[in-house]
Amino acid sequence: MTLQQLKYVIEVARSRSINKAAQRLFISQPSLSNALKELEEEVGITIFSRSNKGIIITPEGSEFLGYARQVVEQAELLENRYTNARSPQQHFSVSAQHYAFAVSAFVRLLKEYDPEEYEFSLRETKTYEIIDDVKNLRSEIGILYVNEFNKNVIYKFLREGSLEFHELFEADPHIFISSTNPLAERDYVTLSDLDPYPYLSYEQGDYNSFYFSEEILSTLSRPKNIRVTDRATLFNLLIGLDGYTISTGVISHKLNSKDIIAIPLKVDEKINVGYITHKNVTNSPLANIYIQYLKESIKEELGGL
Repeated sequence: MTLQQLKYVIEVARSRSINKAAQRLFISQPSLSNALKELEEEVGITIFSRSNKGIIITPEGSEFLGYARQVVEQAELLENRYTNARSPQQHFSVSAQHYAFAVSAFVRLLKEYDPEEYEFSLRETKTYEIIDDVKNLRSEIGILYVNEFNKNVIYKFLREGSLEFHELFEADPHIFISSTNPLAERDYVTLSDLDPYPYLSYEQGDYNSFYFSEEILSTLSRPKNIRVTDRATLFNLLIGLDGYTISTGVISHKLNSKDIIAIPLKVDEKINVGYITHKNVTNSPLANIYIQYLKESIKEELGGL
């Protein structure tokens, strides 16, 4: 029996949910479940009864919790008395292409895990810089897409940087346009439908190769082209100029106004969005929680399509 196991039991009792307790403890749900099972086997009692409605504390568990709280409180008093320990400043960084769900997950991370001191970074940046950031450990997580056109080049850079790609979801291409755009009432659009409108894409700097483009179909010739560096400018131009850009169709209306909508683009293409990590670095607890929030944000937004 360890002090850490006692803290686990107390948090599960407080949360009445192993999943919520795991989030607050910055560990995975299976790890927490295994720790509880080992403790119950060691002490020979069932502390929690599990059902579809959640966690119920057994009578034996209530008695055990009383003792556990005393031990943990005494340990904290001892630590405060003889050490001047401060909670270390927490660090976490993400580099991403311009996806609203990446911001939604980041906001949730800060809201639900707000330590007294932290230094977090969210870099919406260029494709090559995302790979370089994770390769050189400036960011733990990188978020980008691959498809049939760019995957050989992207995977080559990932291999050279000892990086791994983890798919989050596969999307059909959509265009983002203003809700007042003449195409807004369409069930879908074709490439020829888009010819009269300005095409907006993200500037990729020194690595402005088609393979590093944040938008699919980057090799196509278009009569009207505008490149931007940030999402706010792109959205303003979508509204002000009736422009369009190509993306996944996943957009957060919690963070972005409903002035921007997604319309399916009728092309034979798929977009595989995922996150990259360094093979030689174990994810921090914050990174694991952020990844979980990414998946939940994506699921929520995909449900609206």
